[in-house]
This record gives sequence, structure tokens and C-alpha cells, in this order.
Amino acid sequence: MRSRSARLAVAAAAVAALAATATACGPEDTTDTSSSAASSATTAPSAGEGGDAPSTSGSTASGDKSSGSGSSGSSDKSGSGGSGDKSGYGQSCGTNDLEFTVTAESQAGGYYLVTAKAKSGITCYLDVNTPSVSFGSGADGVASPVGQGGEDPIELTGSAVAYTGINPKTTNTDGGKEFENVIIAVTEDDPDPAELELPDTATVDKPIVTNWSTKRNETVPRIV
Repeated sequence: MRSRSARLAVAAAAVAALAATATACGPEDTTDTSSSAASSATTAPSAGEGGDAPSTSGSTASGDKSSGSGSSGSSDKSGSGGSGDKSGYGQSCGTNDLEFTVTAESQAGGYYLVTAKAKSGITCYLDVNTPSVSFGSGADGVASPVGQGGEDPIELTGSAVAYTGINPKTTNTDGGKEFENVIIAVTEDDPDPAELELPDTATVDKPIVTNWSTKRNETVPRIV
């Protein structure tokens, strides 16, 4: 009996010792696991915040601004092609840029020679070959171009001059309207035509006019 009791006592002691050991190990394992998980959770967000996401977002915004600014600036400056357009021949002559003189000539049965020059300090170009000429405001007083002479364009500056010839009467019949002035403009739609006093009274019937030319002998008006 004593031997059996001793064995039971030893066995009970062993079970108690095993239970104590399990109890002691359980909390330590749980604590270590929780600590490891907490540490892992803390490390992951920290790496995400300090890394690629902010860097990628900043790069995209910078690229957009740089691209937009570059294309806008280039487009605006490319408009400087306008200054190229200004080079051309320079400004076209308006009627009010010019001074005119009229003389009576005897060739070809008589005609009027008009001489044009630029006013002081002006340089301009006669871009339109034929002047607009009329006697009075009626359609029957408008001079028809005959296509003689002509240089395009003619530069007028300083002492340079251009000539045009006007024949007020090209018919062989008697009659016609009389005028003491002639109206001349460099283009048909010029807002400031010049009205020139003639050296004598002109009898007008189917008038004609030549092109501008720097050679006066090319501006003797003839019907061709």
C-alpha cells in the first residue's frame, strides 16, 4: 500500500509540475506574438508613407505644369511670324501720302501728265498698277485703263516719282462735258482721293488713263 501511495503521489506531483509549466509558457508566447504583430503593423504604414506614393504624385504634377507652360510659351512666341509679314515691301501708298502735279502735254492730240511723289519723310509703294481717275461723280466721267506702261510695285521716297497719263476725250464727235478738276486715287476704295485743278478746262468724253510708270514716255495715253 505504501508503495502504491508513493507512486500516486509522484504522479500527482508530475501532473502539477506539467500544468505549472504550461501556464508559465502560455502568456509569454501570446505576448511575443502580439508584440511581433504590432511591430509589423507599425513598420508597414511607415514605409508606405515615406516611399513611392508621394514621390509619384509629385512627379506627375510637375510634368503637367512643365508641359503646359512649354507649349503655351512656344505658341505665343511663334506669333512673331507677324513681324515677318511686316517686312515685305513696306507700307502701301495711300493717296494722302503723295503730292501730285498736273501738266498739259501736246502729244497724241493732247493729254494730262500727272506726276506723283511721296510727301517729305514718307517711303511707300504703289502696289496697284493703275490709278483710279474720274471727272466729276458720274459713271461717264470715269477713265478706263488702257494698260500702257506699269511697274509693280513702284517705290516712292525722296525725289523718286511716278507718272500716269490721262486723255479726257477719245471720241471724234463734237461735244462732251467740261471739267476744271480731275479726281485721282491710288485705289478705287481709297477713302481720301485727291481733287486736282487742271491747267485748262477739259472737254471729257470717254476718258482713258495709263498705268503708273517711272518712265514718262510710257504714259502717253493711246487706245490700243
